[in-house]
Amino acid sequence: MTDRITIIPQPISPTRPQSPARNKQPGSSGGVGSFDQLLQNKIEQGGVKFSKHATDRMQSRGINFSSNQMQRLESAISQVNAKGGRESLVMLDNTALVVSVKNDTVVTVVDREQLKNNVFTNIDSAVIA
Repeated sequence: MTDRITIIPQPISPTRPQSPARNKQPGSSGGVGSFDQLLQNKIEQGGVKFSKHATDRMQSRGINFSSNQMQRLESAISQVNAKGGRESLVMLDNTALVVSVKNDTVVTVVDREQLKNNVFTNIDSAVIA
């Protein structure tokens, strides 16, 4: 008597090792929040981003921007982008911002007290917002 063995082919899929970050529960990473919350925050932030350096300068110098100022900043960056600028100095009220136009990122922020005797290098444009 002959027993037949039937083999049914199964699709082969690559196995992916799970990284330790995927094993964490949402919100367990020290208050950072889940990926969905982080993504939503990024979407709500809009176009202009602030580098870590710029954020540190703003905190240490007590600089905050209102929604009106943020709109003016975004408009100024759009104007510079339309003219082909890549790295720009944006004067916003009593604050100077060096902006990477192609990345829509504020690189550094200088307040009025720090403006005196300050030299800005590696910029190709300037705009007063």
